[in-house]
Amino acid sequence: GVKVGAHPGYPDLLGFGRRNMAVAAADVKGYLIYQIGALQAFARVEGLELQHVKPHGALYNMAVKDPKLAQTIAEAVRSLDKGLILVVLTGSAWVNIAKEQGLRVAGEAFADRAYSADGSLVPRSQPGAVIKDKKEVAERVIRMIEEGRVKAITGEDVTIKADTICLHGDSPGALELAIHLRSALGDRGIKVVPLEEIVKK
Repeated sequence: GVKVGAHPGYPDLLGFGRRNMAVAAADVKGYLIYQIGALQAFARVEGLELQHVKPHGALYNMAVKDPKLAQTIAEAVRSLDKGLILVVLTGSAWVNIAKEQGLRVAGEAFADRAYSADGSLVPRSQPGAVIKDKKEVAERVIRMIEEGRVKAITGEDVTIKADTICLHGDSPGALELAIHLRSALGDRGIKVVPLEEIVKK
């Protein structure tokens, strides 16, 4: 099945939320509560409930490296609805920061992004950061799930434990890539389920 989640980010319309911004913690909390709360209201009008929150773009990437920002995000989500699952980069300090706030946490890996040897994502500004070949994407994701490893852009194996896989919907050919990946996972007997079935209360 499909579940609804919020994808809040910085108020950076021109940069699609992918540009770093220096924002006070109180303002970050305000942005998150406003965006998540608005989507919760829209969803409830349609008889739906939010399952998870995954910060977007620069907000996500900055939180991976900034424990104070990671803490602020976790506090904002908890203050709004502590039943929500917070999606964070697997293997990062953010995982434990969010758990310390009493939140359920889903470790996320990326299907269509290259990894550095330290487990961080290769910046989009670097060549090879975004993987577009659907066969390569499927092979990488299957290896992440079955072996708990992914090959870094420099050739080393990186250990990875993922509860959820991100596939960017704004990439060219994203729909075809998603269809191919879902089919490849099914061929290996890998079942795709809502996060709440994996990250228990």
